Amino acid sequence: MKKWTRWQDWVGVAAGILAAVSTMWLEGTSTSMRLMAAFGLLMVITGVWSVMMPRLVSMEWALAIASALLFASPWMGSFTDFAGVAWMSWICGGAGVVAGLLALAPAIQMRHATGGSRMAH
Repeated sequence: MKKWTRWQDWVGVAAGILAAVSTMWLEGTSTSMRLMAAFGLLMVITGVWSVMMPRLVSMEWALAIASALLFASPWMGSFTDFAGVAWMSWICGGAGVVAGLLALAPAIQMRHATGGSRMAH
């Protein structure tokens, strides 16, 4: 699989962008907005990095973890009372987790097909 072609990573990037940008029209606390923007941007960074370097299995895990943090942010930031912000975090975070986990198998296959990292024994 070539660079810039794995759809799972692009789903994670899109979900991160949506989460970060939605802070402009959703109403919530300053904590909720900061958490959504931070975790959304983290999803974008890890997703783009994964698309650029499709053999890095660790970046797929990083995307899944950043997405899980976005998913958990309504409880971490105590903003579950703000339905719009909370639902946006849950939907975008959930989509990112699923996309990151779905990208693991192709990343592992690509790593094995190209020789992976060879460590001295």
